[in-house]
Amino acid sequence: MKVIIPVAGSGTRLRPHTFTKPKVLMNVAGKPMIYHIVNQLVKDRKANSIIFITGQMSDVFKEYILTTFKYNFEFIEQKEPLGLGHAIYCAKKSFLKNEDSLIILGDTLFDVNLKMLCFNKHSVIGTKKVDDPKRFGVVETDSKGFITRFIEKPASKEISKSNEAIVGIYYIKNSHKLFNALNYIIKNNIKTKNEFQLTDALQRLLITKFKFTTYKVKGWLDCGKPETILETNKYILKKINKKYSVKGNKIIKPVFIGINTRIQNSIIGPFTSISDGSIIINSSIKECIISDNSKIENSNLKNSIIGENCFVKNYRGVLNIGDFNEVYK
Repeated sequence: MKVIIPVAGSGTRLRPHTFTKPKVLMNVAGKPMIYHIVNQLVKDRKANSIIFITGQMSDVFKEYILTTFKYNFEFIEQKEPLGLGHAIYCAKKSFLKNEDSLIILGDTLFDVNLKMLCFNKHSVIGTKKVDDPKRFGVVETDSKGFITRFIEKPASKEISKSNEAIVGIYYIKNSHKLFNALNYIIKNNIKTKNEFQLTDALQRLLITKFKFTTYKVKGWLDCGKPETILETNKYILKKINKKYSVKGNKIIKPVFIGINTRIQNSIIGPFTSISDGSIIINSSIKECIISDNSKIENSNLKNSIIGENCFVKNYRGVLNIGDFNEVYK
C-alpha cells in the first residue's frame, strides 16, 4: 500500500498565515498540522511509501518533511491547481498495477484507527454525519451499507437528502482502477465547480460495479479556517493533556509549551499552544496558538493565532496575524 497526501492547496481562507508558508505547516497543538498525520503513518509503518502532491512553496514543505522524519517519501508537484481529482492523478506513475492506496487530505486531521479502516474486503470511504452537508462531498448508501452515489458539495436537499459527509480519508483497493476513472474524467473534461473532483471519479467507479463501504469517523478535525484550527488545537491538547509547571506563572491545562520558551508573570491556558523559542511576559493567553519565536508582552489574548517571529505589546482582545508582524498600542 502507498499513501497519497495532497498538500497543494493555497489556503486562501487562512491568510495572512499562508502568504509565508503552506497551510499544512500551520501550527496546531505545538506542531505543524501535517506532523500529526505523518507521525501516525510513520509509527504504523504499514505503507511502502508516502507520496505528497505539492503546490506553492513546495521547497519549504519538502525541507520540513525531510528534516523531521526518516521514511520513504516522494514529492510530486501539481503544476496547475486543477482540483483534487487532478492532484491524485499526478501520482499515477508511482503505482504498480494492483497496489492499494490510502488517500489522506493534508489539511484535515483525524482521530481514527487506520489499521481498522484499511482492514476491509472492499474500498472504504471515511464519513461523518454533519448538520450542513453543502460544504462537503457526501455519500448515499443502500440497506447493506454500500455506497450507491457520490455527490460533490450538494447545493440543496433536493439534490441529495444525505448528510453523510466525506471527511477526506479514502482507502482504495486496486488503485489502477481509480487512475483509469480519473483519466476518464480528465480526458472528457468532466468538472464540478470548474475542477476535476475525486468524487466524480469515485462515482465513475460505481458505474463499473466497483464496491465502496463507509467507515464512521468520530474525530474529524477541520483545519480549513482560523476558527476551526483553534477548535482542532483544543481537541488535540485535551487528548494529550500534558501537565506543565513554570515557576512564577499560572498554567491552566491543557496546554503545550515548547522548548527554549520564556514565560514570566503570566497566565497561560487553557487550550493554548506556546511554540519553541517564544517569550510571554506579563500577559494572559487563553485559547490561542502562538507560533515559534514570537514575543507577547503586557497583553491579554483570547481565541488568537499569532504567526512566527511576531511581537505583540499592550494588546487586548482577539488577534490573527501572520509571520513577522508587530502589533502594539
